[in-house]
Amino acid sequence: MSIQQERPVRVLVAKVGLDGHDRGAKVIAAALRDAGIEVIYTGLRQTPEMVVNAALQEDVDAIGISILSGAHMTVFPKVIQCMKDKGLDDVLLTGGGIIPEDDIAALHKMGVGKLFPPGTDTRDIAAYITGWVKEHRQF
Repeated sequence: MSIQQERPVRVLVAKVGLDGHDRGAKVIAAALRDAGIEVIYTGLRQTPEMVVNAALQEDVDAIGISILSGAHMTVFPKVIQCMKDKGLDDVLLTGGGIIPEDDIAALHKMGVGKLFPPGTDTRDIAAYITGWVKEHRQF
């Protein structure tokens, strides 16, 4: 009798659009790796389509978008639509950056998971992602 070993949670960390500030994304990627999560970092200047295609190819459990440019009300809806188009209904879309509270509420209504402001403890982000994945992962 063999015991199937559970694979680690896989997260794609992305910077979408012309936002060139990636220090936060790199800090989050490193913190998630330290928490035992497999991380794929896309680098700068990705399109929503590129992010979703990479998520599909990498078989990730979650997509985390770092956004500081103020384009969150454009970027997140486009990523959601691309995810729907590609059938990624079982993948968490989360993120962080400078996003006003009213916009966070609107993004949640669209289907975006928890969003994290600057200064959030990285352990809280890792715990949220791993908890969500364990609750929603299909075996």
